[in-house]
Parts: sequence; structure tokens; C-alpha cells
Amino acid sequence: MKNLKLIALSLLLLANFSCNNANKSTETETEVAVESKFTLVEDSTKVSFVGYKTTEKVPVGGVFTKINVSNFGEGETAMEAMNGTKFSIPVSSLFTNDATGSRDPKLLEFFFGAMENTELISGVFKVADGNECSMDVTLNGSTQNIPLEYTTVGDTKYIFNGVMELGNWDALGAVASINKACEALHTGKDGVSKTWSEVAVRAEVLLAEK
Repeated sequence: MKNLKLIALSLLLLANFSCNNANKSTETETEVAVESKFTLVEDSTKVSFVGYKTTEKVPVGGVFTKINVSNFGEGETAMEAMNGTKFSIPVSSLFTNDATGSRDPKLLEFFFGAMENTELISGVFKVADGNECSMDVTLNGSTQNIPLEYTTVGDTKYIFNGVMELGNWDALGAVASINKACEALHTGKDGVSKTWSEVAVRAEVLLAEK
């Protein structure tokens, strides 16, 4: 009888130990899960660019009026939440505010039209250690990386700037195409017509804290 009581007590202690461990395991799993503290403000993301013409490097700016954003992530910081965010931009949403109304159609036909699969410009925003950020951009059937620098306005507005060298996307043919179509307009005081393959890109992102 005494042995039976000892066995029963041992089984009770073992069951209690197992339950406690199960509870601790559940608690640990709950603590590991990270809930995002930020959301992306709908329709707040803005994308703009600056190209250059003539040997004097005269800037010509524009925007894309539509950008589709998905896969906004989770994280305790804004940068963690933005890591892995995907975007796609319809090139038809191009707008350069040209008074003559001729620049946008020319860019669509002679620049984007000279490349492959350019209905959309797509990509992924990436954050590395130390909050170093970049984006993988797919254009002309090629995906290349653009390093980005960023500044903040307050705690929730982020402005990203980078430089896109179009030769990395095999798009120098498109640069030559738009330069030929705009030869007179891209001719400077030196009589040389030039369209630069360098494009400055800028994105503004507005977040909201939960």
C-alpha cells in the first residue's frame, strides 16, 4: 500500500511538472511573436524621378500618380515593418506636368516603348543590418538593386532617395531612342544632343502608429 501511494504521488508530480512546462512553452511562444506597431497610410506613397538632358545636365522631373503596395510587414520599428514591402507602378501613370502635353506620350512611346515588359515597374524594398536600405527594381526584363539613403520627417514620414543607372537594366537603347525623338530639345548651348542614363529616384512613405 505504501508503495502504491508513492507511485501515485510520483505520477501526480510528473503530471504537474508537464503541465507547468507546457504553460511555459506557450508563454514563450507568445512572447516571441512580434506584432507590427505600424501601418501604411493608404494611398500616401509617392514616387518621383528626375532625368537629365543636354551636356549641362538640365533636370527634367516627373511623378507616377499610381503605385500599388503589398506585403507590408511586421516589426517593432518602422524599418522592420517596411522590410519586404512589394510595389508595382503602372508606367501609364507617368506625369511630368509638361505644358505642351507632348513629353509624356514621347516618354511612353520612345523610352518605355523601347524596352521589354514595361507595362509595370515592380520591386521589393529591403532593409539590412544597421537599417541600410535598398530596393530591387525590375525593369526591361532585368532586376537590379538600388541603394537608398533616407531621411525622416517626424516619426512616421520616410523619404528615400537613390540613383538609377539605366545601363544596369540594359536600357541604353531606350535612352538613345528618347534622345533621338527629342534631339532638338536635348541639344544644349554646345550644339550637342544628350540624354543622360542616370535617373534620380525618390519615394515618400507615410506610416501610422497603431
